[in-house]
Amino acid sequence: MKLIIQIPCYNEAGTLPLVLADIPARIPGIDKIETMVIDDGSTDETVVVAKKLHVDHIIPLNFNHGLGRAFQAGIDHALSQGADIVVNTDGDNQYHSADIEKLVAPIINKQAQIVIGDRQTDQIQHFSWLKKILQKIGSRTVAYLAGIDISDAVSGFRAYSRSALININVTSDFSYVLDTIIQAGQKRIKIISVPIATNPPTRPSRLFGNIFEHVYKSTANLIRVYIFYEPLKTFSFIGSIFCLIGLFPMIRFLYYYFHAAGEGHIQSLIAGAMFIVIGIQMFGLSIVGILFQKQNRLTEEILSQIKKDKYDKP
Repeated sequence: MKLIIQIPCYNEAGTLPLVLADIPARIPGIDKIETMVIDDGSTDETVVVAKKLHVDHIIPLNFNHGLGRAFQAGIDHALSQGADIVVNTDGDNQYHSADIEKLVAPIINKQAQIVIGDRQTDQIQHFSWLKKILQKIGSRTVAYLAGIDISDAVSGFRAYSRSALININVTSDFSYVLDTIIQAGQKRIKIISVPIATNPPTRPSRLFGNIFEHVYKSTANLIRVYIFYEPLKTFSFIGSIFCLIGLFPMIRFLYYYFHAAGEGHIQSLIAGAMFIVIGIQMFGLSIVGILFQKQNRLTEEILSQIKKDKYDKP
């Protein structure tokens, strides 16, 4: 069984040696361990450092594409190299590389297809109380929408089986973490979490400037992905809200119409009708969304088959 550990990097020359230093040399059940750096348009000496440290695979991207695209580029190369398991870790040394053995064990033992490292954010000292609360709310929301029991939805320290990677397609440039969880839930891919340790931060995050930007981007990405896979639930819910809002002014108009000889309050009729029309349009969009959803499923089945034909080992 072959394991490839991929490390998306953007100007990580200073921390990359720390990440590589703790990677296990041997793991029970794994015959071969290889490392891979995806250079996402770095302007420092990330590639030079990777070569000096004898990284097995270096994937250069011409410019900064974003974490989602860098992740997908690494996955494509790992599959082409016959990887049975791919572990993704960050180049900023946020995670303990020694915990890779914990991540891959459930996949080796056929207990899961995706394993997410649970950072146990309640115990991270450098996380503010606000960040801990938002992390917990966000993870529970993602778990509910995906129908999966996970405790740290945005952890980037993950292990994927070959079969999971064949069936998952990253659609976000910003980040892959929420995208892959929603897809896994839709495609009945088994996910479990294992507790891991974290290191003190070496630099501010480059994905977002502050916690509120993180919440905004993550929420927008989550909504986009969820609508993509659950258009009926999404638009029916929105349509029901608009119809419910429109019902109140309509009732008000009818009340005064019959109790005040039909005089006045025409504005209630107009407002209520407007909200109800919008609600009906949302229901219409849900039907259109179902048609796109069916087309998307067929497209993803074709992509999965193409991947199997392209990457499966003889």
